[in-house]
Amino acid sequence: MQFEDVINSRYSVRKYSDKPVEEEKLMKILEAGRLAPTARNMQGQHVYVVRSPEQRKKFNKEWAMHFDAPIVLIISMKKELEWVSNFSKKIRGETDAAIVTDEMMLQAHALGLGTCWVGWFDPEKVKEAFDLPDDETVYNLLPLGYPADDCKPGPMHASRKPLDETVTFL
Repeated sequence: MQFEDVINSRYSVRKYSDKPVEEEKLMKILEAGRLAPTARNMQGQHVYVVRSPEQRKKFNKEWAMHFDAPIVLIISMKKELEWVSNFSKKIRGETDAAIVTDEMMLQAHALGLGTCWVGWFDPEKVKEAFDLPDDETVYNLLPLGYPADDCKPGPMHASRKPLDETVTFL
């Protein structure tokens, strides 16, 4: 699949089939996250792969959307490796986590799998449920699996502003 096809056809999958994700595909997706650029190449990301039914049951729909996907990736950053901007003094780990998440999301789609970038979750409850280290910040969840046969893009998926509303040439 050409890159342009990947970005034009990817959509947020909110309903998954029971078909298992092949190990080879999962490893390619994780490798895409490993290769993602991070600020100053600090590589502070940590991806947790939640795939056993027992582990997936730890997600509670009151504090974490996951759409019953067969795999959920938890993307966190080690606090000590989150770059702080010299100018704004803002911690930039969320940006690095976003890049890692995006690379895995696009790789998954290129391999015929679906994902849905999830920001609707309580990071502290995720850390508690999965006993994640205190020295990490959880930024994203990425449900992963094959889309269900009746899964379609949401009604707002194709709605995009034109370039002249989002780009200014200076």
